Amino acid sequence: MKDAIVPSSIDPQSNPANTSLPHDKELVLRVIPMPADVNANGDIFGGWVMAQVDLAGSVIPARHMGGRFATVAVNQFQFKQPVKVGDLLSFYGTIVRIGNTSITVQVEVWAERQRPHYQCVKVTEATLTYVAIDEQGRPRPVPRPAPT
Repeated sequence: MKDAIVPSSIDPQSNPANTSLPHDKELVLRVIPMPADVNANGDIFGGWVMAQVDLAGSVIPARHMGGRFATVAVNQFQFKQPVKVGDLLSFYGTIVRIGNTSITVQVEVWAERQRPHYQCVKVTEATLTYVAIDEQGRPRPVPRPAPT
């Protein structure tokens, strides 16, 4: 299966790819979808996944913005695999770009599945842009760290 991986706690001999969850990205959210989140086909609603990606993506800018900010764009969003009830979803984020008033973040979503056998697959990836805003909702500069 494309993008199939196993975490390091699983016997690497059981997976010829001998890979693990991302280590070069920050884990920003973990969640388990429930039966209330399914569509008519029994998969998790794409809109539910999109909302979780927006929440996960906002964790990193929240640390840098120094105040209010808003999602200004979903630059790219790709569903790679369906999400199932009971999947343990791990959301990993990385900064793609810091602009004058915005931060762009890439989010990858990985599902750990137990049935029919343990597997871990990338189910979604997206790129979102968040803009720093003032109390009137107008763009404001992203604070820059002081030089060391």
